[in-house]
Amino acid sequence: MGNPLPLQLPVFSILSRLIEARSGLHYRQAHLERLASALSPRARELGLDSLLDYYYFLRYDPKGGEELDRLVETLVNHETYFFREDQPLRLLVDTFLAPMVEAGARPRVWCAAAASGEEPYTLGMLLGERALLGKVELVATDLSRPLLEHARQGLYGGRALRAVAGTIADRWLEREGTRHRISAALREAIAWRRVNLVDFAEIEALGQFDAILCRNVLIYFGDLTTCRVVDQLTAALKPGGLLLVGASESLTPLGTSLDSVERAGAFFYRKSA
Repeated sequence: MGNPLPLQLPVFSILSRLIEARSGLHYRQAHLERLASALSPRARELGLDSLLDYYYFLRYDPKGGEELDRLVETLVNHETYFFREDQPLRLLVDTFLAPMVEAGARPRVWCAAAASGEEPYTLGMLLGERALLGKVELVATDLSRPLLEHARQGLYGGRALRAVAGTIADRWLEREGTRHRISAALREAIAWRRVNLVDFAEIEALGQFDAILCRNVLIYFGDLTTCRVVDQLTAALKPGGLLLVGASESLTPLGTSLDSVERAGAFFYRKSA
């Protein structure tokens, strides 16, 4: 692959702004070398000799928009696994979704930034263990088309499944060679959509939800983008609905209109009823 192409600070500035406008991903100057390493293979594949030329291609070439989308897909962190930070998911099912179903409702839940599908499938498994699968509408979205296709196929290796064991594994996983496929019932219970979290028209088109999971993605956004995205997620919540973010993420410094709610050590953000 060779050494990264040089990335001067002025070129870094215009490239990083272009990427942020498209995806929300925020790069600080400290990330300059990392970004150069990520961009250089894409530029060389196009036969370009500099990252300034690559910027011009992204910005002005008729195929620049398609290339920018492919670039963003390579920049997103795809690392996740089943039952990651699962305690908040269990609490969501047991203390929020199950009572709604028992009261006759059919809750809508949106897993935003679902990556390759481990989070929505985990939630589906937990719902299934409570005989609630099919009684809760599950929508899962991501920016990456390849990741969404991976999720739809539902085929995973041992690393992604390292925290799945016992009866849950027996019920929801089917062995295929050295890997496992999610059962058809669970795959069919989730609606997969491509949604860019900085495209607010796409968020609005999804409708409103009783709960939204947007975990471990806001940390990649700048403060302004985070505020705008949280505002849109708030608008997509029904009154009384819950927003769940990652354990390392906090909305309190942003001055959100959502109320922070603690349940058994897990924090949720609730829209006023």
